[in-house]
Amino acid sequence: MATESFQQCSIIIPVLDDTESLENLLEQLQPARQLGHEVIVVDGGSDDALETVCNDRVDFFLSAQAGRAAQMNTGAAAAGGEVFWFLHADSKLSIEPCISQIMALHESEKVWGRFDIHLSGNDRRFRIIETMMNWRSAMTGIATGDQGIFINRKTFEHIEGFAQIPLMEDIEISKRLKKFCSPLLCSQKIMTSSRRWEKNGIFRTMLLMWYLRLAYAMGTSPERLSKHYRPCS
Repeated sequence: MATESFQQCSIIIPVLDDTESLENLLEQLQPARQLGHEVIVVDGGSDDALETVCNDRVDFFLSAQAGRAAQMNTGAAAAGGEVFWFLHADSKLSIEPCISQIMALHESEKVWGRFDIHLSGNDRRFRIIETMMNWRSAMTGIATGDQGIFINRKTFEHIEGFAQIPLMEDIEISKRLKKFCSPLLCSQKIMTSSRRWEKNGIFRTMLLMWYLRLAYAMGTSPERLSKHYRPCS
């Protein structure tokens, strides 16, 4: 692990049976490790050979209770960097531009940020959806996990990390972080898989996402909402 300094970023990836997508992501992240940043994978109880895929491609391979919040908190507890960058296993990105924009956090008065998102599907409707998602995030200051949220270590520790809830942990932490400042909006795009949209139908998936966000905003518990979300994942 590299010495502690702001220049080190800890990239934390919660996983659960994500062997193929994780392998692709880890290959993309190797240049960051060569620059002194660290990669931490936290498994939530996979049945596949995730640890074998990681081998010498990560700095830490950890196990935690299933659930992104618990897994990301476990990764952060082991991290040595001054910025924690949380990525989904199915992300695809250009690592050097992403790291460069994350490091801009030091030059700003911000303590957290996120990237624009690009959906992997070729359907033209995905271009509209991703534009709306990026615009909504910019207007509200709320980020989703697939936008690659990154947070200054001191701030993350001050707010005691992600809430231990089964869903909406990204929305919940965004609301708390907004009390410090709005997010640093990075124009570099992270591609995320559109498989859920393609499997369950674009319109149906959009309605589900709107329902979940609205219900959560109106006070429905994440535990109850997760019963609607998980079967469609």
